[in-house]
Amino acid sequence: MANTRTFRFPSWAASFGNQIIASLLIGIGLGFAATALGGDAKNNPNWLMATLDAVGTSYVTLLKAAVIPLVFTAVVASISNLSQVTNAARLAVKTLIWFAITAFFAVSIGIALGLLVQPGVGAEVSPSGSTSTRGSWTAFLTGIIPSNFLGLEVTTKTTGSGITSSVSFNVLQMLVISGAIGIAALKVGDAAKPFIDIVKSALAIIQKVLWWIIRLAPLGTIGLIGHAVYAYGWTSMGSLVKFIAALYAGLLLVFLVVYPLIVKFNGLSVKQYFSGVWPAVQLGFVSRSSMGTMPITEAVTERNLGVPRAYASFAVPLGSTTKMDGCASVYPALAAIFVAQFYGVHLDISQYLLIILVSVLGSAATAGTTGAIVMLTLTLSTVGLPLDGVGLLLAIDPIIDMGRTALNVAGQALVPAIVSKREGILNEQLYNAPRGADGFVDQALVDTAHTEPVPSAASQQPTGA
Repeated sequence: MANTRTFRFPSWAASFGNQIIASLLIGIGLGFAATALGGDAKNNPNWLMATLDAVGTSYVTLLKAAVIPLVFTAVVASISNLSQVTNAARLAVKTLIWFAITAFFAVSIGIALGLLVQPGVGAEVSPSGSTSTRGSWTAFLTGIIPSNFLGLEVTTKTTGSGITSSVSFNVLQMLVISGAIGIAALKVGDAAKPFIDIVKSALAIIQKVLWWIIRLAPLGTIGLIGHAVYAYGWTSMGSLVKFIAALYAGLLLVFLVVYPLIVKFNGLSVKQYFSGVWPAVQLGFVSRSSMGTMPITEAVTERNLGVPRAYASFAVPLGSTTKMDGCASVYPALAAIFVAQFYGVHLDISQYLLIILVSVLGSAATAGTTGAIVMLTLTLSTVGLPLDGVGLLLAIDPIIDMGRTALNVAGQALVPAIVSKREGILNEQLYNAPRGADGFVDQALVDTAHTEPVPSAASQQPTGA
């Protein structure tokens, strides 16, 4: 019987990051080829240009289709996880408050850098096939109230050929709906367990579908970058380098300035925090996945930072899906300003405040490796900016995702430590213990610490939120 060999790509070619980088180069090459073939991007595109546009547009459409089910299931599931912690309502509330506090500082830095560096200025172009909408705070306040259960909006237009209608989702209304349902399910208790189980199962399925969509990113990148090079020219594309530099500056400001100030303000050692969280930060930078890094993040939170195991087992998994200062705060804020500047769309103060609100409240829509893309789509959709910008930034996603994820896991370990310290349940002996060669506190010391009873948060003298 003849031996059959199964063809396999070499390891370097199977790497998703390498595939994206290769797609970026291929897309640039095809964009120049389309330019050489001539034609006009708007009125008379050549066949290669039309093909690239179709591929890129289809990929953006898939991303848009996945946003709503992910928002609903992720928000409801995250809120329902609070029931898994016995007598921890106070800890849960404090955790969410500190998630919001650190997210506020992170998104503010993103906006400040966008206004200071202006990464999209000088490349102003008109969006291709997309429109941006402008809104006011009064429209926002009335629009946040759901007009129906699914947050559906129907737009009707009169054209020369007749009347056409299109249906779309209001993502902010969906956040309100999801939050209300999640809180109601938490309050109902055991009667809501079948519903919560179905939601969590649906979330797992949606995450799998989203991963399939993300796996198509190399194809989408080829189409989007090829189209961008043809339509906008290389000079405009060069502004992406400026964006990368600005983003990493923002990530470093949060990691090296904001986090240490919070640690110091709460009476803890900054040096011990950095040495304690470093194993998770390293893995997050390499793996580019908050969910994939979660076991190490939970380990450093318990072993190195001295957070009680019962609380860490709740706070870290919750943070892995909802606490992403890199993907859900610095990045979407800076990216939204970049997209607005790139397409020449003026943002007023109300829209900047709306970006902050969405980043602070909407981070529950992020999940695993797809969080940044979903959060960017959510932010652009809410503010009314062209979604073509998702494609532009997707091409450089592997480069910036390493830094974003590293900051994510650093924040996911920080908040439980801060809350534990303020509630008087932090084991400061572990927090201040020397780290071994592997970056962790000696296991014997950890075992001794965890055999001691953990005081209840309710029995402590609170130090405030």
